[in-house]
Amino acid sequence: MFKIDYYAYEYRNWRWQVPELFNIATVCVHRWAEDDEVASKLAIRWEDEDGSTDSVTYAQLSELTHRFAHGLRSLGVKPGDRVAVCLPQRIETAVSLLATLQIGAVAVPLTVLFGPEALAYRLTHANCTVAICDDASLANVLAVRSELPGLRHVIACASASHPDALSWNELCANGSPETAIAATLANDAALIIYTSGTTGPPKGALIPHRAMLGNLSGFTYSHNQFPQPDDVFWSPADWAWTGGLWDALLPTLYYGQTLIGYRGRFDPEKAFSLMERYCVTCTFLFPTALKMMMKAVPWPQQRYDLYLRSIMSAGESVGTAVFQWVERALGVTLNEMFGQTELNYVVGNSSSLWPAKPGSMGRAYPGHQIAVVDGHGKPVAMGETGDVAVNRRDVHGDLDPIFFLGYLGNENGTREKYDGDWCRTGDMARMDVDGYLWYEGRSDDVIKSAGYRIGPAEVESCLIQHPAVALAAVIGKPDEERGSIVKAFIVLGPGYTASSKLEAELAKHVRGRLAPYEYPKEFEFVDELPMTTTGKIQRKVLRDREIAMASSHSNEKSSRC
Repeated sequence: MFKIDYYAYEYRNWRWQVPELFNIATVCVHRWAEDDEVASKLAIRWEDEDGSTDSVTYAQLSELTHRFAHGLRSLGVKPGDRVAVCLPQRIETAVSLLATLQIGAVAVPLTVLFGPEALAYRLTHANCTVAICDDASLANVLAVRSELPGLRHVIACASASHPDALSWNELCANGSPETAIAATLANDAALIIYTSGTTGPPKGALIPHRAMLGNLSGFTYSHNQFPQPDDVFWSPADWAWTGGLWDALLPTLYYGQTLIGYRGRFDPEKAFSLMERYCVTCTFLFPTALKMMMKAVPWPQQRYDLYLRSIMSAGESVGTAVFQWVERALGVTLNEMFGQTELNYVVGNSSSLWPAKPGSMGRAYPGHQIAVVDGHGKPVAMGETGDVAVNRRDVHGDLDPIFFLGYLGNENGTREKYDGDWCRTGDMARMDVDGYLWYEGRSDDVIKSAGYRIGPAEVESCLIQHPAVALAAVIGKPDEERGSIVKAFIVLGPGYTASSKLEAELAKHVRGRLAPYEYPKEFEFVDELPMTTTGKIQRKVLRDREIAMASSHSNEKSSRC
């Protein structure tokens, strides 16, 4: 019997349609307000951790976006200006992002977990003229406002208020329900998303409007031909990150489906409760979240009525145990995905169309051309490890719209990302005969912990500011629960002695200035750090030592069993 190769068919027949003029706000909200079937449909259903709820239809979301766009224009925000959105998952976040894009300005999403120093760096580097906050971020932004002469306005939404902040609600109330949409080019910058730096400060990746289109094949296939009738999407991924923006918020709105938002800390039982209450059909869950859910509720279908038909996971390999648990306990074949801020959603699985291999990153999604290359940018032999690279053009020769525009103010960094038309991801993998990629590790030093990407340079810089620290090196130490934890190697300055009290003080020092997930969970005080002849810290030496120790410990446990 003839068997259709769906992967080959979809890959061969996918074609990009990128218009010259394109605006994300138009395709994600305003076009739906003019569609009689979708206008009255719920766009976002939102729940706060205190139990309060809210919701907006597509028609209401469109009007709010128009009103806030008018409010931004009244403040003098012009096309190309940068607007920081320092908000968690909430309706105002979607409105603020879409309104910024509607007027041709550039949105700079920033997590509310950032402390004052982390915020100050990004607000300064992006030259933000406006910052939009709620009670989770307002105090930290105001704490550094005197250092930011370019920041003309701070806007407070929800219950947040301050004499030096404008009211989000008043700007919306006074705004026009019909505001012109900027005639943005598909290639114009829409977002600046900060990536974690490894040899320097975080880089601001300029993402164009066309990237919305570039994400569609990956999103569609990773959720088994999304959208299906009555699809409802939820993910705990922060809407300030690529995972929350491009893997949840924007594509769900693009397809006119309902998105669930929740403002609160991730809790495995709460996750199941949300999915049951709102009849969630599709979700994106980090491997760490899945591991927590598996341990907390081994047999969820005995306690919850779930409607899941697709689960996508990314950030690190989920492993065979989690893959099998999802299939056994949730009745869904997990689709792993791989991408990064600069070019998201390029590799993955689609279990409804082609087999998902446990532990594999998947295959190139239709529309993207992938290779594994050596240090000279040449493809390696099948089965050999190399750097995963993505071509600017697809197999038809069309330009792939997924690509970022470059790093803000960092032309050298942008150039170093490319070998001709091939863009290196910095992730090492090998490709099997079926085109599936198998992850082998990072070629740089970014730490992946519990779904977060952490740049060691920023943490090291923060540690060095403490008077007790002479030198610091930060790496990811293998951890069964989180994938990696942040470990800091510290050379103390004169007059200081290692102690548990000092460890707690250093952890608090970092946590108060950066994000809570960035502070070191483990410290080791050393006399010196491994250095290159040019004075660079050799983090790889430290990392390899930790990997060897973890392997030795694992072998010891096995021998005792």
